[in-house]
Amino acid sequence: MTQTATTPVKAPFAELRAKRRPGLPIIYWVVIAITLLPILSMIVYSFNVAPNHRITYVWHGFTFAYYLHLTDLSGLWQAFVLSIVIALASSAISVVIGTPLALALERYRFLGRRLISGIVFVDIAAPSIVVGAASLSFFLTVNLHTGFLTILLVHVAFNVAYVVVTLRARLSGMGTVLEEAAGDLGATPLTAFFRVTVPLLMPGILASFLLALAMSIDDYVITAFVAGPATTFPLFVYGVKTGLPPQVLCFGTIIFVVGLVLAFANGALNRRSSI
Repeated sequence: MTQTATTPVKAPFAELRAKRRPGLPIIYWVVIAITLLPILSMIVYSFNVAPNHRITYVWHGFTFAYYLHLTDLSGLWQAFVLSIVIALASSAISVVIGTPLALALERYRFLGRRLISGIVFVDIAAPSIVVGAASLSFFLTVNLHTGFLTILLVHVAFNVAYVVVTLRARLSGMGTVLEEAAGDLGATPLTAFFRVTVPLLMPGILASFLLALAMSIDDYVITAFVAGPATTFPLFVYGVKTGLPPQVLCFGTIIFVVGLVLAFANGALNRRSSI
């Protein structure tokens, strides 16, 4: 009786790992460092003593004072609160509009579907200065005074596109088996939507909400066109002419830390839902 020698088959990824270029990890860490160094600098210097209450990058000592007096600087606190209110409101409205739109674009075929998909893509790809100028022109045409409402409308307009793209990515791998099973068990389409579809979509909904929140808080160019007398946090920061107050770094650190916590929480929710 003869024995046949078997040759072990290499896993497809083993060959890829063997051919991996040694310089790629270096490039990766260089990119990470370029991204994180400004953020780390902001966090560190938010605790630096600032002579004349203006940011300096010469270390003068450690202090919590500026975190304890966030509301002391006239205009900054109001601008920060306005940015948070607009970001939360525009993100929530965008999710409410974008969720059914993403479902329609991903699961149904109807007249104008490609046109709407193209508009969503253009909304993301269009330069901010073009969107801002076009929005201002529209508001002037309809005689709508610029201010809180126009900022909110514009933020909803560009956030909806990000919500739709994020949720379509989630829907593409989700399937409809569970919704069909719920229908077979007697659930109405509305019940199946809220009891089956929405829970399955929840990680994507949270991810799209956080993305819209970040885009709204960060926006400067489009907001500058339609803000009118209103001043958001980015407008306040870019409008300072004689040196930034240290509270700006404090607010930036708070936004970064809260965003990081929310991102980790959303990641944990994604892992939990995939188990």
